[in-house]
Amino acid sequence: MALSQDLTDRTAVVTGGASGLGRAIALRLAEAGASVTIVDLAMAQEHSPQGFGFFACDVGAPEAKAQLVELADTLGTVDILVANAGVVPPWRGLRDIDGEEWQRVMAINTWGVAASIGAFANVMSQSEHASVVVMASINGFRAHHQQVLYTASKHAAIGITRAAALDLGPSGIRVNALAPGPIATDALLGRIQVRHDAGGPDPDTVVQAMTAETALGRMANAEDVANAAHFLGSDASAGMTGTVLPVEAGLV
Repeated sequence: MALSQDLTDRTAVVTGGASGLGRAIALRLAEAGASVTIVDLAMAQEHSPQGFGFFACDVGAPEAKAQLVELADTLGTVDILVANAGVVPPWRGLRDIDGEEWQRVMAINTWGVAASIGAFANVMSQSEHASVVVMASINGFRAHHQQVLYTASKHAAIGITRAAALDLGPSGIRVNALAPGPIATDALLGRIQVRHDAGGPDPDTVVQAMTAETALGRMANAEDVANAAHFLGSDASAGMTGTVLPVEAGLV
């Protein structure tokens, strides 16, 4: 491992780290030497990686920032924050948008990101290697039909990233974002299956179509995203802030 990506003696916090991309990122940071604390609603004991810390928190709740400040104070120093926690709502067009669903998704995907960054800003300003990685999406660049809510939330996540980079740069804190495309996770495959059960296209056909849209001829995977998060969290990206890094196998 290049020394610039060695995370030995660094402390990392990963929100939404109990499963999916968050878990893959948490494991990757730990492999690079970081001490990792996962923030999530819950984590089954059998799924808790040995040596990881865990802090139960709903980042979409109004009190989330205050709770995360307590965690920050307990940890004392945080070098890396991965603001990954998020939710993907069901496919729904503008005619069918639901107010309660809208408020809840935006609370998690936007307030949760901003609250997490704000909560750890003070302790991260004490680090010489402070890096925030926000989980955005290619939906922050482009729109997809029947995904107006998710698209709006990820456009906002990119805006938060860029504003936070300006706010926190004078404190030595870098803030960048990842913008994954379709990633072959259980969550994505499950959503495709649900859509199929409601009369949508065959799951294999959907996956083949997604693959055909990439320059590499494959979908990006969780390891690809975790490696990119490791890069942004490490000194290898020391000259980058306010940047959004796509991880989508070259969508065309």
